[in-house]
Amino acid sequence: MTLPPLRDVIARHGLSASKALGQNFLFDEQLLDRIAAIPGDLDDRAVLEIGPGPGGLTRALLRAGARVTAIERDARCLPALAELADAFPDRLTVVEGDALAIDPADLFDEPYAIVANLPYNVGTALFTGWLSGKDWPPRWTSLTLMFQQEVAQRIVAAPGTSAYGRLAVLAQWRSRARLAMKVHRSAFTPPPKVMSAIVHVEPAGMPEGVDPRMIERVTEAAFGQRRKMLRQSMKGLPGAVAALESLGIDSQRRAETLDIDEFVAIARTLSS
Repeated sequence: MTLPPLRDVIARHGLSASKALGQNFLFDEQLLDRIAAIPGDLDDRAVLEIGPGPGGLTRALLRAGARVTAIERDARCLPALAELADAFPDRLTVVEGDALAIDPADLFDEPYAIVANLPYNVGTALFTGWLSGKDWPPRWTSLTLMFQQEVAQRIVAAPGTSAYGRLAVLAQWRSRARLAMKVHRSAFTPPPKVMSAIVHVEPAGMPEGVDPRMIERVTEAAFGQRRKMLRQSMKGLPGAVAALESLGIDSQRRAETLDIDEFVAIARTLSS
């Protein structure tokens, strides 16, 4: 199916990227097709997209054969998305609303992949929300998400590196996270001030005996004062310092030196 160029659609509807909504538009169809290919074969698969804007990535997902449900809070973009839905009958459902206030489980009765050029101002909050569910494996089969490059590097960071922190532990303690692609700022309209990158996350095995909420509390405490030794940063979390001692973890270490397994062990001790 031949669609009008996205630039023409944007011009016809008088659209411009909203700084308040963290929007930056992508027009390069080859780049968008490469992004849509990262999760693997999407033919007849359910996909959730957040913040489609005028529908650049949405087009690529539809071209890949996906059945897309898109959440968009910018009412200006809805007419352009409605045209796209008409062009792909029964393949695109647009939900107007704030993705932070919508539970994806209410939108799907089947497993689904999440693919999104996330708005910069809500990307991290959405990501940590998807990672923190108590039920595991989750209903989503993979996350393919664009972030500012600095945030993406924090998600995939290894212990002992400057980027390693709470995001890395939350993303890696029961998932596999990789940096799938870097995207130059010049690819966007308007160009953001920073570079971007796409992270791909797939669920992995759930360590036994660990409450996900405890992992969040442990990492929040440990990295909340990351320059301090663990005995200082974690003293506000009941039982944490004693857990370090029982596990043989030196309380004079700093949080960025602990690997994922050590954080899991601390959380397991405090969960019991």
